[in-house]
Amino acid sequence: MSVSSQTTARLIGQLSNIADRNGLADLASRLKQLWQWVEDDLHNFEIEMQSLPVGDSRVEKAAHHLTDMGGKHLRPLCLAVASKAGTGFDERGRKLAVAVELVHSATLMHDDVIDLGDTRRGHSTSRMIYGNAASIYAGDWLLVQALMRIQAAKVDGLTDEMLKIINDMVHAESLQLENRGRINGSFDDYFSVVEGKTAALFRWALRAGGKVGGLGAKECGALETYGRHLGVAFQAVDDLLDVDGDAQVTGKALFTDLREGKMTYPLLMAMERAPELHLAVRECAEKPPEVALPEDALQTVLAALHNTGAIEACREFAAKQSQQAISALADLSSAETTAALTTIAEATTFRKN
Repeated sequence: MSVSSQTTARLIGQLSNIADRNGLADLASRLKQLWQWVEDDLHNFEIEMQSLPVGDSRVEKAAHHLTDMGGKHLRPLCLAVASKAGTGFDERGRKLAVAVELVHSATLMHDDVIDLGDTRRGHSTSRMIYGNAASIYAGDWLLVQALMRIQAAKVDGLTDEMLKIINDMVHAESLQLENRGRINGSFDDYFSVVEGKTAALFRWALRAGGKVGGLGAKECGALETYGRHLGVAFQAVDDLLDVDGDAQVTGKALFTDLREGKMTYPLLMAMERAPELHLAVRECAEKPPEVALPEDALQTVLAALHNTGAIEACREFAAKQSQQAISALADLSSAETTAALTTIAEATTFRKN
């Protein structure tokens, strides 16, 4: 099993253990069954990932530095499961699964440069080793590699759809950049960023899986709706982990988003419920990312997140989005795929990294 396959297996194992500790024995059992169902598919995906060209240039080395770390691979997992609602995860599906992971990796490389990120997944970022310029070009190179694979898969419409997704992601990143450090950000802006930056790629992965499996428009539409809500739930949990996670598990320091001047769901909720919090949040958000947050302001923010119920509200929001994702599966004819995607959606709200 490759490093990346081990990472995905470890994630599902961790989710299973968390479910067990929360008295959710049925969910824990279903997660184990899910891994048994997709293990061969993900192994084949990993083999396909190894087709990414290896060269001596700084750009290729910078790209491989990130992709070789492995990752959760939730988008390829979702694509593989969606395809199994029809004819299955074939060679085209493997190309598309690699493509969606490469697009995701490209955005991470760009984010690390923009956010001056030093670590990712517990390791130094590519920019810290190969420099900012090489990392930007590496992200661009990964995007090209992804589009080449989508085109090679020859599934009608998917190249155009990915181009639209990338366009949506750029607009979402632009909106986030404009709002950076501004504490008057609205929930409308927050959802615009989440829909374009996170949910969009999940939508594409689920729709691509359905198309590879030969599903019709109605079922592909249901999968896409599932992907949108799953992506929003995934981001809400990310927001939660940023303020209430375990840095040893997540691989990044608490309040990283606040250090980068980004407004998250729990922060927006806390400020809505306690307007006086704006001053402390502004004091933190206006600091450059490389400067430590003022301890007194940080403690004020942390206390407010708990006292206003913002953390619990974020957890409830993620669970609601997860349930909306599951509801979208009503139009799916495959009971096995419906069960697997239901398990993924339910487990998303329990992840710790």
